[in-house]
Amino acid sequence: MDEREHSADGGIYSTGYSVGRKGWSGHSSARLVRAGAYPALLLAVVSVGAFALWLQWDPAWVSSFFLVGVIAYLALLERLIPYDRNWHPGKAEWRWYGIYFLLTMAGSGVAQLLVALAVGLISPAEPARHLMVEIPAALLAGSLVSYTVHRLGHRNALLWRLHGVHHVPEKVNVANNGVNHVLDIVLAQALVQLTLAFAGFSRPAVLVVGLFVAAQGYFIHANIDVRIGRLNHLLASPEQHRLHHSTDLAEAGHYGSDLSCWDHLFGSFTWYPGREPGAVGLHDPTSFPGTGEILAALAHPWRRRPVRASRPE
Repeated sequence: MDEREHSADGGIYSTGYSVGRKGWSGHSSARLVRAGAYPALLLAVVSVGAFALWLQWDPAWVSSFFLVGVIAYLALLERLIPYDRNWHPGKAEWRWYGIYFLLTMAGSGVAQLLVALAVGLISPAEPARHLMVEIPAALLAGSLVSYTVHRLGHRNALLWRLHGVHHVPEKVNVANNGVNHVLDIVLAQALVQLTLAFAGFSRPAVLVVGLFVAAQGYFIHANIDVRIGRLNHLLASPEQHRLHHSTDLAEAGHYGSDLSCWDHLFGSFTWYPGREPGAVGLHDPTSFPGTGEILAALAHPWRRRPVRASRPE
């Protein structure tokens, strides 16, 4: 990872960042898939959002079905253009990840019912401003709150005991994006949605932003060999998020899950073309229960802290 070379286009690429472990990515068909993967996802966000507003679809159903579609799409891409085949989940991991996903969805779903009621009461049904103005503003506001909560999850010792559960796996893929402590997800989602509601953003704007954020959240966690070039300075990507999971805290950074502008503004942007982590997971693997120890992980925040607890990641 330390050896870098200048490419013909002036970018700096790691000599280790090759297609050697990434399957058929040298084929022309794979290059086309890589090039079109992210534009297709963004097009899906815009299309579903537009149809949902035009046909007045139920936001809850739209969000749920869209999320399932995004996960299926990215899971397929992980097989076609994997970043690292060694990061594919094994049989035991599929079971663990599935349980985590169901627990997270169930726990956050129950909690979000209260949030949804509050949002429904607070947010205006119709936009006070044109949606083309309101949607970008809502995205910026929600992204800033999400960035702040995420960064605090790494810097605050108490919040890290919740968020650190997500960093236990030593690989990054779509399946283990659901490895979270339930309270961590509830806290983050509730604060973002309530902020948007109290700021007066309309329900249509919140719906469209929610679709984009959901797509981005799973996209950046996908084990896919997709690079978005200079767009990395505006949008979050798998290239950045793999660094976020790095065991090297000096390069981890990247707390933005949708936009990368806040990482630039607050000094947590560490990516450059070709930079990739040597290893991902916890800086101190002994500080949390293993991924398969699900009950222990859920109870971890309330366990007695050791005298010399490891610092937050």
